[in-house]
Amino acid sequence: MNLENYYYYFKSVLPSRFCDDIIKYAKLQQEQIALTGEIKNKNLSKEEIKNLKKSRNSNVVWLNDRWIYKEIQPYVSEANKLANWNFDWNWSESCQFTKYKTGQYYHWHTDSWGNVYNNPENINTHGKIRKLSVTCTLSNPSEYEGGELEFNFNNPQHSKRKNIKKCTEILPKGSLVVFPSFVWHRVRPVKSGTRYSLVIWNLGYPFK
Repeated sequence: MNLENYYYYFKSVLPSRFCDDIIKYAKLQQEQIALTGEIKNKNLSKEEIKNLKKSRNSNVVWLNDRWIYKEIQPYVSEANKLANWNFDWNWSESCQFTKYKTGQYYHWHTDSWGNVYNNPENINTHGKIRKLSVTCTLSNPSEYEGGELEFNFNNPQHSKRKNIKKCTEILPKGSLVVFPSFVWHRVRPVKSGTRYSLVIWNLGYPFK
């Protein structure tokens, strides 16, 4: 799919208090190790955890609170229109609050995969795919070093040609970026401090 825009950002639009409230609220919840799409078992062996951390090393908390969606979803809709994607979407998955401590990272990946969700008992997700991803910056840039979000507009697994773009636009607290879920991206290792972010995947029926 040829795109005019690979991502669309909004700088410093989320209120600082909103960001702080998410961090405070998430810290009261049960934290868990972040998994990748192909790993479903949460009771991993030490060897499995070691292998997982070769590609992803962070901790997450899952949130489903309406006040969070209410603040962020309008920006997803606006980016979808302004970037000229105009993807049909109608549902947001659970919000993933992510904590990247010193040395943690997430290597190249996409948020979408080839198959649709196959769960007939859930009409909100059944038969749909991830279409639009949104990443929100909850931390002040002075609170950590490293941890940059980067995009690669080629497939880094199949192409030696690098086309990497650092998404420096969302460094300020309260900024967010929306991008098609099939775009390759990564989070560079955090060198010091802790980086807090919020990710939401937005679903729709497959592209026609």
